[in-house]
Amino acid sequence: MSALDWAEAAARMFEPAAAPRRWDTPGDMARALDPRTVQTPALDMIDAALVDLLDTPDGRLIISMPPQEGKSQRTSRRFPLWALTQRPDLRVAIASYAHDVARRWGRTIRDDITQHTDLLRLKIRSDLSAQHEWQLEGHEGGVFSVGIGGGLTGRPVDLAIIDDPIKDREQADSPTYRERTWAWWTDVMSTRLAPGAPVVLILTRWHHDDLAGRLLAAEDGHRWQVINIPAQADHDPVKGETDPLGRAPGEYMRSARGTTTVQWDAKRIQSGPRTWASLFQGRPSPESGGIFPADWPRYTLPPWVEQPDGSRRLLDDFDTVIQSWDLTFKDTASSDYVVGQVWGRRGHEAWLLDMVRGRMDFTATIQAVKDMRARWPQARAVFIEDKANGPAVIASLSQSVPGIVPVEPDGGKYVRAVAIQPFTAAGNVKLPDSQLLPSVVHLTTEADDFPNGKHDDTVDALTQALNQLYLQPILAGDGGLLTAEDLLDLDDVEDLGDY
Repeated sequence: MSALDWAEAAARMFEPAAAPRRWDTPGDMARALDPRTVQTPALDMIDAALVDLLDTPDGRLIISMPPQEGKSQRTSRRFPLWALTQRPDLRVAIASYAHDVARRWGRTIRDDITQHTDLLRLKIRSDLSAQHEWQLEGHEGGVFSVGIGGGLTGRPVDLAIIDDPIKDREQADSPTYRERTWAWWTDVMSTRLAPGAPVVLILTRWHHDDLAGRLLAAEDGHRWQVINIPAQADHDPVKGETDPLGRAPGEYMRSARGTTTVQWDAKRIQSGPRTWASLFQGRPSPESGGIFPADWPRYTLPPWVEQPDGSRRLLDDFDTVIQSWDLTFKDTASSDYVVGQVWGRRGHEAWLLDMVRGRMDFTATIQAVKDMRARWPQARAVFIEDKANGPAVIASLSQSVPGIVPVEPDGGKYVRAVAIQPFTAAGNVKLPDSQLLPSVVHLTTEADDFPNGKHDDTVDALTQALNQLYLQPILAGDGGLLTAEDLLDLDDVEDLGDY
């Protein structure tokens, strides 16, 4: 044995022993502090994994579970407090996508100690008791909170908890943000870990290349234990697969919030395939198509009549009829296409009524918008993206075509497509049969190839239109449909009860 080995062994012999466990698991302690605490099979599994993590030098754990099922309350609130009752010299770092979120966890744990000082046998130092940084009286242990990107210089970490390093879909789909998160882990957090320090990462899986994905793909990815609890058991017993909770295929998890089977079904339908697979099932897939349905709902009889002047009047009552334009007017063989679409919404359904697609110069584009307005006089709003060639067209048409509405795009093409995916996946979006509109084949082809196809102009016009028909009414408060984002509020210490 080397001198260093002897020195390390001797040092460990004289380390102060951890206090005996007064509660077997973080869940047991949570119930002692608050009898209202809910315990589910999923939280039982998380409790067991957290106990093993604390007992494993250099342990590494990833916990993935659907939103609002108590994983953050158990792991970011109860677990560090439970650990401090045994090892009061433990220096805990809690990180999240924003400093304010991490700070709230630090404040909540501090307040738990203040409210239950006698039961926990812990006390906060009066001279070091800030929300983001506090220490136990008479000990080295405490909690320091930091946002992703924040510094930890001079702060050794004996237990690291990273809770939701990604805030939302926009951050998840941003290569820049994903790289920033990875750089923070490699350059900041991992360099501050004391010898033997365990790390737990808690998240909903927004993207295959998120922090969990990169950690597992790294050279030492085998070190990470993964607990992924899908909302709905999706294993295949024929292939020898098992469910972590021992459920039958298709069975939903017992919810900490009391979500029923009917409510789970509604979430699955409304969230769309990609969001359901990633956030609820913990299995994000690469961005390689599959955003839009392979088979779109079709209508074969025209819901309009042709007028003598060539205009069309809708037979059925549509709540809203709009135009949506994606513009590029170079009029060259290699340029993108100008695409104009007419959409009508009737209840929950959006119908594509007409579409023009072609390579056009500025003059032809202006005429195409005017012709579409004359063909569909009921399409009073004309949505045009206010970037690239859009401002020039908007300026030219503003005096002659009423209802021009500039649209400032929110996020990239892929983000906008994912935002409306729940409605296409649910079959709410109907396309005309090719006999009614031959050019619809361009839309279905581009949708099949998106986001990797050579052209996506028809998809851009579609996502812009559906955003206006489905998502914008929510902001206006007129009773529009709920979006997937409305269903997926992440665990938040401010509005979650103690599970």
